[in-house]
Amino acid sequence: MRKDRLYLLTFLGITLIFLAISSVAVRYFVKFSVDKVLETQLEFSKREAREVASLLGAHLKSGISKDTAISSLQNSIENTSKSTGFVTMFNWSGKIVCHPDIKVVGQSISPEESFVSSIGDDLNSKDFYSLLQNKEAIGGIRDFEDTAQESEVVYLHPVPNSDWIVAAHVNTPLVMTQISDLRSKFYTILIIMGLVMIVTSVVTVRLIGSTYENKLEEKNVILSNEVVNLAKLNSAVDAYQQKVVGQATETNEEDHSSKKRILTYHRNELRPVATEEIAYIYTESTITYVVCSDEKRSTSNASLDELISNLDGTHFFRANRQFIIAISSIEKIVKYGNNQLKILINPNSELDIIISKNRASEFKQWLNL
Repeated sequence: MRKDRLYLLTFLGITLIFLAISSVAVRYFVKFSVDKVLETQLEFSKREAREVASLLGAHLKSGISKDTAISSLQNSIENTSKSTGFVTMFNWSGKIVCHPDIKVVGQSISPEESFVSSIGDDLNSKDFYSLLQNKEAIGGIRDFEDTAQESEVVYLHPVPNSDWIVAAHVNTPLVMTQISDLRSKFYTILIIMGLVMIVTSVVTVRLIGSTYENKLEEKNVILSNEVVNLAKLNSAVDAYQQKVVGQATETNEEDHSSKKRILTYHRNELRPVATEEIAYIYTESTITYVVCSDEKRSTSNASLDELISNLDGTHFFRANRQFIIAISSIEKIVKYGNNQLKILINPNSELDIIISKNRASEFKQWLNL
């Protein structure tokens, strides 16, 4: 249950982060793409208008009559597609001189039928005639939202050596449709990418979590086995202590003269110590110390090797190069490091008594495990 809740929170967290980032990113990309669409359409229209105006100007300059120039342009643009953009030509009074639809040639365009857009200028339909009279090249990018016009003049360019002006039209509904399609594609791609990313992230988190949980489970199993083994080892220590104490009692009852002692020094005095009173023996700074169960401490001139060879192997064990411990002094055995054992004794030792991995099996055999 806790895992399902964790995965749910992970899913919600990734979803919220994605929505926060994508909401900013998609606005930028949509705006950038829309601007590119409008700029591309504008540049194409401006180039077409300039080329037509320059060509007509060159014809007039070479001596071709205006009627011939008008007829030539009308034949070129007549019946051309108006689906995206097209060019027309007006005179200074707003009369249509050339148009793809021959039916509207000769008509005067009304202020409500066409617009001119310009960057930096707030132009409206009433400025159309003044622009025609000024005969200046002007145009720009227009926001086409909420417009019902079929087309819109986005650029004007005068024809040299005449009173004509070539106008570039843009099919505004088509541009709006392209922008809407582009926006829809962005959101569709965003949703698909979001779902893929969120699902992939959740699955990845779940796989990583499962792998981590399996490793933890393996460690728990190993730890449980170690706890069980330590429990068995401590039980074996208790059993062996009782066995050794019982054997020592029987031995003493049979032969009271069989007590073993070692000679130690306390300050300048020679002190014999019974082996059953010894808790542990250790060396530090080349000095051998003998510690009894009553916490009395004395020193010995013998090395640990010499002492262990003269001690009863059922009562004493060489834990390492620094310690000899008596079975009666062991209180508890705990795990230490990598497959090592730490012996806790009474009386307590200031130095840790560590049995290495290699001697651990020998220690178990000493306990009859």
